[in-house]
Amino acid sequence: MVEITTQLVKKLIDAQFPKWRALEVRPVAHGGHDNRTFHLGDEMAVRLPSGPAYVAQVEKEAQWLPFLARHLSLPISSPVAIGVPMDEYPFPWSINRYIAGETANAHNITDAKGFAMELASFLQELQSIDTTDAPAAGEHNFFRGASPSVYSSQVEEALQAQRDIWPVEKLSALWARAVATTWEHPPVWLHGDVAPGNLLVQNGSLCGVIDFGIMGIGDPACDYAMAWTFFDERSRKYLLRELDTGTIDRARGWALWKALITVNAPNALVAEQAKHTLNAIIEE
Repeated sequence: MVEITTQLVKKLIDAQFPKWRALEVRPVAHGGHDNRTFHLGDEMAVRLPSGPAYVAQVEKEAQWLPFLARHLSLPISSPVAIGVPMDEYPFPWSINRYIAGETANAHNITDAKGFAMELASFLQELQSIDTTDAPAAGEHNFFRGASPSVYSSQVEEALQAQRDIWPVEKLSALWARAVATTWEHPPVWLHGDVAPGNLLVQNGSLCGVIDFGIMGIGDPACDYAMAWTFFDERSRKYLLRELDTGTIDRARGWALWKALITVNAPNALVAEQAKHTLNAIIEE
């Protein structure tokens, strides 16, 4: 994995976009895993894939985000320019319009029910957009939009390894429900990584959505996993209230899969989040 530093980003800007070389480059407060993100002045952000598995996201976002943005009420990531590989950094990268706001957390959301309803409305709007020629679920987006059964072997292995820690029988039954149904409708647009770090908040309300790198079309269930990773039982139902039982089961399955494979992560924050999710699923 390439070490991506402020100095590297400055070098790339100087070489490829000299008109912006005077702008300050600084890392964002909360960066992601797939991409490293830096402020470029006050109105733009630089996104660089952290490894080869994420390179396809650059072209996909450049192609589809302007189209999606025209049909959405909330601001979303918007590409301004595309950088090319250099000796110092071997992947394409992008410069995007910066959207003001804080990433969502328990402190800046004052009304969890209202926030859940805002997120549900955004996802419904996204799902209503025409999908002609759009990228179907696959390796490019780690199968978001496909059946969660693609990860059954990982779930089964994780459950066996943690049999003495978690109620495996209950979790196995919930996973069986998750893979028992499929999306019976035409494919719809999905974000693929609906998580607090990709949702922007101002004055307690959803004000923007970023990081569409694993977007695609298919079953939207994966976009609702946040019902268990973030919302409590009281507010969860407002995110899920328009969904049928099968889609809710698959959404829970996506949350369960991710929690099981990260609960022993070396990153303490990631592991703690996974434990929180597992407890939310178990106690539901």
